[in-house]
Amino acid sequence: MPSFLPSEFSLFIAPNTDRKAFIQKYLADRGVNSVIVPIDGKNHILVRFAQTSYSPQFKLKTVLCHYDRVENSPGANDNSAACFQLMDWAVRLSKYNGIHNVRLFFTDGEELGGHGGITKQGAFGLASLYRKLGITKDDVYVFDSCGRGNIAVMSQKYLPFKGNTALKKQFFDLCSRTENLLRAACPNSWYSLPMPYSDNAGFLACGIPAVVITMLPAIEVEQYAKSLMMSKDLEKAILNPADKNSVYYKPYLPVTWKMFHTPNDNIENLTQESFTIMARILDALALSYTVAL
Repeated sequence: MPSFLPSEFSLFIAPNTDRKAFIQKYLADRGVNSVIVPIDGKNHILVRFAQTSYSPQFKLKTVLCHYDRVENSPGANDNSAACFQLMDWAVRLSKYNGIHNVRLFFTDGEELGGHGGITKQGAFGLASLYRKLGITKDDVYVFDSCGRGNIAVMSQKYLPFKGNTALKKQFFDLCSRTENLLRAACPNSWYSLPMPYSDNAGFLACGIPAVVITMLPAIEVEQYAKSLMMSKDLEKAILNPADKNSVYYKPYLPVTWKMFHTPNDNIENLTQESFTIMARILDALALSYTVAL
């Protein structure tokens, strides 16, 4: 196993590991409390930080990272790497004496969105609860497949529906601030591109803006960007996976994405630089503040 990975990583991606229990124990062993939030048959894990970590003066930052994976795939990148990155971040946040305003969830059922539709996705139930409770102004950040490459990629500014003016403004403002965050945390090492939906799909479907951040090798970003410029229909296929043309355009996807849901999504394809860059992004996110309106 690569030396930059924790010794527990191989256990986390083992076929029969109870990943929910693993995450809670990993956090508890390091002094971080968490609780299970059951919604529609899915078990989300909410990290419990001290009340002194929050201030109503600033917007809350809901951070999501799915811990489920598809059968017969180690899921090293999708999404075990991000789980470890955020678990270790949670440990750092628990020791931080200031305000960070982070609400951190490890979500269940993300992979179901590609089979049963968005409403089957675990994040959809969580977002529906947010909507019911009137929690619609959080900044929502989704981290998915962040263990391979040296370029942080943010989902492109695109709404899959015709939202009202206020919603559009909130969404584009979130995107702009996320770009500023990446510009500060990893200058010259970030990009904005259309990408397949993750937990952001459930939140967007409930009218709550959310952005996704992933990692890719620079050469794959370059090739993917060129493919997008050459084909006007590629972006549409990426954003509409049910489209019959999506399969046709699969060869144009980054190599990293082709590994998803296969045995090739393994430890050997993870890279140390991804973990280094992600730590900078997450720490910058914790220290970013937006005045609540």
